Amino acid sequence: MTVLQNLKQKLSIQRRSLKVFLLIKTPKILLVFGLFWQTFIGVAGAQETIYRTEDIFHPVAAKNGMVSSQEELATRAGLEVLKEGGNAVDAAVTVGFTLAVTLPRAGNLGGGGFMLIHLDKTGETIAIDYREKAPLKATKNMFLDENGEVDRQKSMFSHLAVGVPGTVAGMAMVLEKYGTISLERALQPAIELAEKGFPVSQDFRRSLIFAKKRMQAYPASMEIFYKPDGEVYEVGEIFLQKDLAKSLKLIAKQGISAFYRGEIADKIVAEMQANGGLISKADLAAYKPVIRQPIKGNYRGYDIYSMPPPSSGGIHLVQMLNLLEKFSLRSLGHNTAQTLHLMTESMKLAYADRSKYLGDSDFVNVPISQLISKRYADILRRKINQNRATPSNKIAPGNPNIISESKETTHYSVIDKYGNAVANTYTLNFSYGTGITASGTGILLNNEMNDFVAKPGVPNAYGLIGGEFNAIQPQKRMLSSMTPTIVIKEDEPFLVTGSPGGSRIITTTLQLITNVIDHQMNIAQATNAFRVHHQWYPDRLQVENGLNGDTIRLLTDIGHEVVEVNAIGSTQSVMRIDGILYGASDPRRLGALTLGY
Repeated sequence: MTVLQNLKQKLSIQRRSLKVFLLIKTPKILLVFGLFWQTFIGVAGAQETIYRTEDIFHPVAAKNGMVSSQEELATRAGLEVLKEGGNAVDAAVTVGFTLAVTLPRAGNLGGGGFMLIHLDKTGETIAIDYREKAPLKATKNMFLDENGEVDRQKSMFSHLAVGVPGTVAGMAMVLEKYGTISLERALQPAIELAEKGFPVSQDFRRSLIFAKKRMQAYPASMEIFYKPDGEVYEVGEIFLQKDLAKSLKLIAKQGISAFYRGEIADKIVAEMQANGGLISKADLAAYKPVIRQPIKGNYRGYDIYSMPPPSSGGIHLVQMLNLLEKFSLRSLGHNTAQTLHLMTESMKLAYADRSKYLGDSDFVNVPISQLISKRYADILRRKINQNRATPSNKIAPGNPNIISESKETTHYSVIDKYGNAVANTYTLNFSYGTGITASGTGILLNNEMNDFVAKPGVPNAYGLIGGEFNAIQPQKRMLSSMTPTIVIKEDEPFLVTGSPGGSRIITTTLQLITNVIDHQMNIAQATNAFRVHHQWYPDRLQVENGLNGDTIRLLTDIGHEVVEVNAIGSTQSVMRIDGILYGASDPRRLGALTLGY
């Protein structure tokens, strides 16, 4: 045995011995020795490569550029742009428009979202907000019935549920400011796939079966997405979208004016006026995306960049990472009961704050710097009982102002050969949004107005409780959980990630990051690992089917109400390590694909 092998063996024995010791001692001793482990013993582990041939799951590897998205044809379209010399923004916009055709339940022209861009030349990371807005005629109580109760049909599935779309304006703006190709080139794959069609996949067919009941109320949607007799397309049959192709061609020729002032705008407004909707020509003409300062945190030496309000994602991602930073998750072990308990208690505290303090910062004063402060995390962490779950009814929103320092969505990630990176998450809200297609356009319309608080204290469709900060106001952007994230190491993109999943987006992104940074997993391992979720209310810890039964029993023993659920999230991620790109698409969604060159 060589000296090096002997040293490695001794270190391995020391780690196992210390780990056992930590797990059987009191929480106070566990924390002290955990910090010792992280600071000293963990140094050897931190130097190990994050990619090993011995791993069970392996990422896609490439040298020049990589695209990770939820749909194969969109990934291929984006990669082709990179191969032609385009940058990450060019590829991201191309993927976004292509998904509007090939993944219509989430990819969209009639919705909105958030994009995070890292620019290699300047070292900047910027946030693009193209979230939908409430129409000018929207009112605070527009979704309440005569008894003052929330009318879910109105807020979720009527023309009143549609927010002013932002996707087309957002994509066009980032392409013009940060891209290198023309809008026409970015739209080319989407136009071709809408006009000539593409084979129906098993995933697409299943989604259409699910959506049929809702779409039956809307003839324009039925005409596009189903056969003349109302039957669902079979796997392998060619699916055409002629009206959508016409709309895409108009945008390619006339730019965003076609969508917000021209022929498409006229058809959207006609759809609204004929069915009691609120969106007007004035609403569409006034829409503009916004460039914002991203949320920035630091976790174990890595800079974390994510979305600011009106997304709650970045704030609470950083807040939870701050809470967890003083615990040695690596020494406690991946997905052990103790690690999951600490993560769960952190989730509860963050989501409790979300209910009170988050909204559109253009309308309300969100205490951003306080919520993401490490000092505030130190105060909140005292509320975590390391031995016992704290019931949600014993947890109230904290008071960040004491600190005075200055379900159907889709995500994709891109890194190019120049060092630029894009994380983009956008949505129609529910699968296929409202299910309403604006007649003659082929464009599905969102139901994002449901993301406002229709009545303070009443849970929304995702079970989230909100307050006055997220009440409906004209021209206001509704609160979101979308969390496109870029992790920077030594001034270069290290990890680009994000996920769909409604209220579970933030916790999914959290676990992907801790899997990589704390548990030194390669990106495929980190993606495949079982996930959990807690959002304060309802007071239930959701765990994916297949999580270790003994772990579930231990969590139950310390007071968690554990509920097994189906897949949580769908991360699409790219990492860069020593000049090599590694990527992984989540196996939780059929048809996802990561490719590089």
